[in-house]
Amino acid sequence: MASGVQVADEVCRIFYDMKVRKCSTPEEIKKRKKAVIFCLSPDKKCIIVEEGKEILVGDVGVTVTDPFKHFVQMLPEKDCRYALYDASFETKESKKEELMFFLWAPEQAPLKSKMIYASSKDAIKKKFQGSQWAKRYHLPGSFALLKLARMKRTERCFLL
Repeated sequence: MASGVQVADEVCRIFYDMKVRKCSTPEEIKKRKKAVIFCLSPDKKCIIVEEGKEILVGDVGVTVTDPFKHFVQMLPEKDCRYALYDASFETKESKKEELMFFLWAPEQAPLKSKMIYASSKDAIKKKFQGSQWAKRYHLPGSFALLKLARMKRTERCFLL
């Protein structure tokens, strides 16, 4: 079901910047986004970047000790959001990074919000070609399960 919601150009630019890793100076790397949260505009017609809801690579280890925990804490308890998280993990062979896309829909969110976000998901997914992981989450604890599964590499969540 399509909602007719558009995706702001800034959202697409942020996704591209997070996805494409260019040879960068240390200062440019610090400005790269580790996580970012998106929401619907007040008129519910466009997916936009939520003001102040991002983690920069340069923040990790300085103002943010656990970026994943900080990311989960940035999500609202009573409303839906979309999010991108640049995950880093190690396998037996090497260190890897994957860009994950989430639809956050907590149980306390209004039904109308859940419906709009769910029906608008396809609009943002079409713009986010190449994000390897996606899932709809309802509880902060479910993110902890994802983190544990990612560390053990036992669960793979494909695009919704």
